[in-house]
Amino acid sequence: MNLSDRITNLKESATLAMAAKARELKAKGVDVISLSLGEPDFKTPKHIQEGAKQAIDSQKYFSYPPVPGYTDLREAIAKKLNKENHIPCQAENIVVSNGAKQSIANVMFALLNPGDEVIVYSPYWVSYTALIELAEGVPVFIKGSIENDFKATAAQLEAAISPRTKAIIYSSPCNPTGSVFSRKELEAMADVIRRHDNIVVIADEIYELINYTGENVSFASLPGMFEKTVTVNGFAKGFAMTGWRVGYIAAPLWLAKGCNKMQGQITSANCSIAQRAALTAITGDLAPSFEMADAYLKRRDLVAKLLSEVPGIRINKPQGAFYFFPDVSDYFGKSDGETTIQDSDDFCLYILQKAHVSLVSGDAFGDPNCVRLSYAASEDDLREAIKRISETLARLS
Repeated sequence: MNLSDRITNLKESATLAMAAKARELKAKGVDVISLSLGEPDFKTPKHIQEGAKQAIDSQKYFSYPPVPGYTDLREAIAKKLNKENHIPCQAENIVVSNGAKQSIANVMFALLNPGDEVIVYSPYWVSYTALIELAEGVPVFIKGSIENDFKATAAQLEAAISPRTKAIIYSSPCNPTGSVFSRKELEAMADVIRRHDNIVVIADEIYELINYTGENVSFASLPGMFEKTVTVNGFAKGFAMTGWRVGYIAAPLWLAKGCNKMQGQITSANCSIAQRAALTAITGDLAPSFEMADAYLKRRDLVAKLLSEVPGIRINKPQGAFYFFPDVSDYFGKSDGETTIQDSDDFCLYILQKAHVSLVSGDAFGDPNCVRLSYAASEDDLREAIKRISETLARLS
């Protein structure tokens, strides 16, 4: 009995794999500090919890919801996108899914034919390539380096476009680098897109509420781009609602209908109660979200200071999200007499085993010289984790 080639060839999520290793050590009584998952360490704000409780008590939301989401939630999302993001959409353009990951999967399956190419801004979130390949597409990478804040340029985009290019995907603020594309950089990208018909831009904006630049620019708000853009967003990061699993897209109607059709055969609608919580979140008080973002900014500055003091580690200064993506290649080839670090996979395993801190190898994100560190943890844990990392690396020569 054999699994399908599709599943056999599918890579396991590197972030989930490292989190599993950390949990195994914790189960053995080891004091592991987990900096591997993109998981806010805050609880879902109380008023959102209350929204879910009220939905249960109302006895109205125990039946199957509409596949693309409740109409009032989709209307609220469209209103938010019009007002805050300047995206000219309506409820019919919105499809609510079981997290932004399913939103992206829906788009890939609705859009791609075998052999179609998707240009991926690299470094990239680990699931982008897996979902492209599951849909029988071909990822084509354009890479930014630490020297230019990990942001590929419009010239690189133009050079990567071929007759088979069907889509482009990027995130801003970016997972794993924390980089944020400026308005000028996105306008340069839009200038390229205007010269090419039949290319869809997938703009992953899930971290929009954790943005330290003072300006969040949605690609779909740029002139002529709404009909060429899928905006991906959700509630996990900015509202600390990871377990509620509510994501959404705003897309041109033809593509929104395709995603609705796809979702109707895979999961149908998102959880009814989670949707009512999401409605409370998007129409309610944003103060808790802003407070979380302020806390992340304080942590970013703390981690930047601490990492800059560790010899051999190079960092950029993230402008959003809650990650650092340091270059650790200076340690490749070094040994403590027992273990030799050959690559970022070895580096992460060494740090987990010796320092009891979990990170994620950058190879899974498109840059094998780097590792991803999530600072969605308490300041005490961050101080202790980087102290352990520094002391452990000092053993290598």
